[in-house]
Amino acid sequence: MPKTCGAPEHGGQEEIVLGEARRAEVHIVEGQGSGGAQSVDRALGLLRLVGRQPEEGVPLSALVAMSGLNKPTVRRLMLALIRAGMIEQETGRRRYRLGQESYVLGTLAAVRHGLAEMAGDALADLARDSGDTAFLSVRRGDAAVCLQREEGAYPIRTHALMPGARHPLGVGAGSLAMLAALPPGEAEAVLEANREVLARDYPALPPERLRELAARAREAGYALNPGLVFPDSWGIGVALRRPDGGVAGAVSIAAVAGRMQPPRSEAFAPLLTAAAARIEARLARAYATAPQSEGSGQ
Repeated sequence: MPKTCGAPEHGGQEEIVLGEARRAEVHIVEGQGSGGAQSVDRALGLLRLVGRQPEEGVPLSALVAMSGLNKPTVRRLMLALIRAGMIEQETGRRRYRLGQESYVLGTLAAVRHGLAEMAGDALADLARDSGDTAFLSVRRGDAAVCLQREEGAYPIRTHALMPGARHPLGVGAGSLAMLAALPPGEAEAVLEANREVLARDYPALPPERLRELAARAREAGYALNPGLVFPDSWGIGVALRRPDGGVAGAVSIAAVAGRMQPPRSEAFAPLLTAAAARIEARLARAYATAPQSEGSGQ
């Protein structure tokens, strides 16, 4: 990670010009007389430049050339973006890439434009048919993020999971369903990566326990969380798969413990499976009709 170097910044308007092959420009209109607004504008401009090269990443020299900013300023702003999780830097080639927080923000924005839009009516039907709360979750690296929540009619609800909340992959019903749907080697890598956070924040759910629960979920076809995170909050979840078989997310239902005792909890499995099939069919159509990118920066 580069050291920060302080440097005075100048006012005015900066024009960030991408390479000749791209023939695109990004104009950053900076705040008048406001150093804070100026830095924000510049940092966002650099973030956009990195976002235009999602596969290859962008080296510091290219960011300096494309932005017109001096090297100390670019370094300082990139370090701030790294601290915020918006940018990551490769340890080998030292290229900058979008970070995990960029993924989370994009995922949450998908409430309007992506998976959540495809899942909206299926999630509403789950909440209506069960009377309880339905959720859509997605994977974020070694964690799961709640993307959307739909309330049912039953007046007593669990509030253990809200949009934007995240847990280590395997903690919670939808999260456990996603862990169980991963290839064995990848699931093991996730469990090992989360060992420390599980020991600190979820001592009752070490990797060994989650491994057992994931195996049960694979056998049953759904994941059950019998109050393992919060004693009075039970959940059941089913993974969503992309057309290539990869994990796209999960749908789940959660309720207070008294509403989730067998056989009622088992009756939710067909509802979730049917909802997942509807969403996966839409994903398949979206993938089939999506235009193919001609390059990684487009």
